[in-house]
Amino acid sequence: MADGTITGDSSISSLLIPKPRQKEKTTIQKLGPRTQFVCPTLSSLFHRFWNAAFVRGILLLQMLNFNKPRTQPRPNRSYALGGMDHTEPNKKKGFVRKIIFASFLIALCIFMLKQSPSFRSPSPFSRHETGITHVLVTGGAGYIGSHATLRLLKDSYRVTIVDNLSRGNIGAVKVLQDLFPQPGRLQFIYADLGDAKAVNKIFSENAFDAVIHFAAVAYVGESTLDPLKYYHNITSNTLVVLEAMSIHNVNTLIYSSTCATYGEPEKMPITEETPQNPINPYGKAKKMSEDIIQDFHQNSDMAVMILRYFNVIGSDPEGRLGEAPRPELREHGRISGACFDAARGITNGLKVRGTDYKTPDGTCIRDYIDVTDLVDAHVKALENAKPGHLGIYNVGTGKGRSVKEFVEACKKATGASIKVDYLPRRPGDYAEVYSDPSKILRELNWSARHTDLEKSLEVAWKWQKSHHNGYGSIKTIF
Repeated sequence: MADGTITGDSSISSLLIPKPRQKEKTTIQKLGPRTQFVCPTLSSLFHRFWNAAFVRGILLLQMLNFNKPRTQPRPNRSYALGGMDHTEPNKKKGFVRKIIFASFLIALCIFMLKQSPSFRSPSPFSRHETGITHVLVTGGAGYIGSHATLRLLKDSYRVTIVDNLSRGNIGAVKVLQDLFPQPGRLQFIYADLGDAKAVNKIFSENAFDAVIHFAAVAYVGESTLDPLKYYHNITSNTLVVLEAMSIHNVNTLIYSSTCATYGEPEKMPITEETPQNPINPYGKAKKMSEDIIQDFHQNSDMAVMILRYFNVIGSDPEGRLGEAPRPELREHGRISGACFDAARGITNGLKVRGTDYKTPDGTCIRDYIDVTDLVDAHVKALENAKPGHLGIYNVGTGKGRSVKEFVEACKKATGASIKVDYLPRRPGDYAEVYSDPSKILRELNWSARHTDLEKSLEVAWKWQKSHHNGYGSIKTIF
């Protein structure tokens, strides 16, 4: 979403026939509450060790040749000692050692097999349970996705996060797992939604009741520089998820869309009936995804809710989660992140793009929605999703604030004197965007509650101050 500013992953014989090794894929990994983040998966390593140990045991048993008669008897070797002949005992000792070693290997393999999760009862994530809704949250390691997962877990949902961590933070997942360590509450699967085989495998191994599809790259400026990335990541990946849902009979979808699909409307505020004319690849890719979903819905009983939300700010009021973009993406980040970086001295001031828009102070006007309110809207949408029904809603406060107003609120929230540089417009930005949220209030009984811009920024700033390195590196986390 645009905000007007930027800053500076049978038979024994068949076991013995060597097979060509294939390059191992690492697209799917599960990370449970007590599992380390490793690559390849622990289950893959276990099965590899099991196969190797089992084959070794079989080879040793074959070497013993219990039933194979010798074509010619081997002559006994002897040596003289004090006029007496003694048969060499090494053959018998070697035979016994082989028996003992083979028995040990087989016992070890049986023990390890019994320790394997696949030997025990099925995972709670793989079966439907009365009274429990299992939600797949794509992009659940990201800023908005992690906050949504926190809310779902607090509301007793079962959650599976799928994320390739290209934009998300494994540290956020670790926080959530520490908060909800009970079995059957939360699992993390490392996978790329662009890999259709991986996605179908995930759906075949898990009993999902609903999908909240957050996963997407989401920077307007970046989309103009690398549009193909955005069409692949947003449109193509949404198609993969939708196909998997159809194949595996998962019939509830909450789709995370954006006000960028509207482009630059002639009239404000924006309603759900406002024509969609996106002007940047990010908005266009999201609109294409919406079109695909709506076309599919016409001949299905799927419950679909599309939420077009505006500019997201804030963080968890209890300070457990926050926004931590990768350093290399700061240039394309949200205005709040840009302000905080300037306040902490990470960047040499704040760069505001565009001061010649047709607005009262010349800077862009945006509708800033607190992430807590946004997450609440997703939960409301999930609760109200009905088979065969398609709902489309704007999620915003209904009030526009200029970039200059935002900067002043950020200065007050941080207590920092922020240097501001005014630069030419950024490609793909538009002058004024704010919502008319009356439909979602009327139909879902939702409205924004955290509308004090300065207070939302204070909450987010508190997390930023106590997390100078975001969630830290993977080595620090595990």
